Amino acid sequence: MAHVIAFDVNETLLDLSTLDEPFRQAFGSAAFRGQWFASMLQLSFVGGLTGSYVDFTTAQRAALHMLAQREGTTLTEGFVEGVVERMSALRPHPEVPEALRRLAGTGLAVVALTNSVQRVAEAQLANAGIRGLFARVVSADGVRRLKPAPEPYLGVARSFGVPPADVRLVAAHSWDVTGALHAGCRAAFVARPGQVLSPIGPQPDIVGPDVAAVVDRIIDTDLGV
Repeated sequence: MAHVIAFDVNETLLDLSTLDEPFRQAFGSAAFRGQWFASMLQLSFVGGLTGSYVDFTTAQRAALHMLAQREGTTLTEGFVEGVVERMSALRPHPEVPEALRRLAGTGLAVVALTNSVQRVAEAQLANAGIRGLFARVVSADGVRRLKPAPEPYLGVARSFGVPPADVRLVAAHSWDVTGALHAGCRAAFVARPGQVLSPIGPQPDIVGPDVAAVVDRIIDTDLGV
């Protein structure tokens, strides 16, 4: 049983399709938004692996410039900053607010655990109208080690005074789930369209198509309801 439920934010709770229009304008297709996000993750992860920490916001800017160079176009600094600012104004996926409200009424500790810097994370959840449903918002930037490194997950456990096995991560990213499991936490995978689990390594005990389905399983599994 887990006593602390830690939700990833970007793509798990918040819908990045809010950013599609700028990518259509600059590159001719919203499909480039996915390429940008993947490049941003790669820059962040390489920074962690090489000991050259790169925060999420810096990686977002750099990934936009890399994408523009690859596609043979030039982006203004105003455009780049506009995309980065939109990261603070993403819509929640439709099922998320009600699912979080149900979970908040169970007595489980509910936190947001994100690679976004603290200022952005707070703004994201506030602008999405769901900040009040979390006991805490924890940024991996605070320990300068981004998920899937173990430090962010273990930091949540320490902050609540519980062993890692009492923390359950909820995420729509296979790499995030893998990171939590290797840190000794539990995990639940939100299998949104296009997201699949890695067949390598430990597997989560909860998988659902959206946050509502995952929350139902968490209530059954971690509360025995």
